[in-house]
Amino acid sequence: MFGKIGMQELLIVLVIVIIIFGPKQLPKLARMFGKTMKGFKSGMDGEENGDKKAEDEEE
Repeated sequence: MFGKIGMQELLIVLVIVIIIFGPKQLPKLARMFGKTMKGFKSGMDGEENGDKKAEDEEE
């Protein structure tokens, strides 16, 4: 039911973001979002690698 997000939904979200933050703040907001996603992904990769190292040490 909520699995797919269509083009109309994305446009509505974009319009709301522009209204709230203004067009001048969008590049800063996009950079911040990108850094957050990069940190999240690297944290998830680090956690997986940490689990593998812990298993190797136990053996």
